[in-house]
Amino acid sequence: MPRRALVFITALVLALHWLVLSGVPLAWDSPAQPSRQVFSTRSIAPAPPPPTVAPPGVTAVPVAAPQPAPRKKALSPKRPPAPAAQDRPEPAPAAAPVAEAEAPSDTGAATTVASATPEAPANDAAPAPAPAASAPAAPAEPATEDTQTGTGVDIRPPGGTGRSASAPPPPVRMPAPTRLAFDVSGQAKKFAYSARAELLWQHDGNRYEARQEISAFLVGTRMQRSVGTVTEQGLLPEKFSDKSRSEQAAHFDYAKGRVTFSANTPEAAAGPGVQDRLSLFIQLGAMLAADPGRFVPGTQITLTTVSARSADRWTFTVEGPETLDLPAGSTPALKLLRLPRKDYDQKAELWVAPGLGYLPVRIKLTQANGDFADLLLRASGPP
Repeated sequence: MPRRALVFITALVLALHWLVLSGVPLAWDSPAQPSRQVFSTRSIAPAPPPPTVAPPGVTAVPVAAPQPAPRKKALSPKRPPAPAAQDRPEPAPAAAPVAEAEAPSDTGAATTVASATPEAPANDAAPAPAPAASAPAAPAEPATEDTQTGTGVDIRPPGGTGRSASAPPPPVRMPAPTRLAFDVSGQAKKFAYSARAELLWQHDGNRYEARQEISAFLVGTRMQRSVGTVTEQGLLPEKFSDKSRSEQAAHFDYAKGRVTFSANTPEAAAGPGVQDRLSLFIQLGAMLAADPGRFVPGTQITLTTVSARSADRWTFTVEGPETLDLPAGSTPALKLLRLPRKDYDQKAELWVAPGLGYLPVRIKLTQANGDFADLLLRASGPP
């Protein structure tokens, strides 16, 4: 084969693998959301009419406002009653009818726009336009679960309605340190791919480290890492990092109750039970291991989940037991599901195995555009 053709083929393979690796969703990766263009409008209030100047030698007589006749319907505001001819000088355009004729029919909108419009210069000789009546405010839409401000762990039994009060995380049972190897298949940017992934879980009863890597041939690896402390209520993350071509990280400050981000995105609250997108794997399984009878099918678990750039409230529903046919063999597992609730949310499916201390044995992430990653357990053993 000519050397030039060999170089071209090698470059093409490298480019395809780069596209694949950069698009692989890893550990609850967040899809990018397009920015929304915002349009604003304003209304310019009409200038007040010039004052009526009386001719020389004629004294201006103030005109009294007309009063509605008793026991008659009030006239439309667009057609105010004209005063009698003998009570006023030559007709002149009045300020109030002009304002009303040019005002939009939506009085609530007119009031809002007027509040943002610069005021016209004061003119003592001309009457001020009558203010438009404000329309009653529309009732606020109920907030969705993603926008609610809870910061604890919410556990809702099957058939429960509404949102339960935030509570401290329940007791947990930590799995033993383990190394999990996965086969990965999926689609990224319209390209089908296969790769290898590894999840390393280690702890000594006081400190923990979780690290997940995914690698593709000729390209390298992408790694996520979570470190922190182990408590009676589970994991307390201190730092979560996500590294591919560059590294971004989230830092947890529990004294201030905040999470800060190296990407300079807005800070987030760090309440009880907060997890990052890697420690979440371990925490959910440890909660189920401590009290399996509490988490029957239909139970919902809501907790704050932090990525390298932001935080959000995530809800998982316990689906029920399944037996998976994995590269590692037939494996009984329990499935948890997170369905998308907003545009560009991802669907997340997680299977944990009681025989492995409720560690994950399958993870499937599906993006809104159809791209997905499916991690299937190939082997497990000590770290």
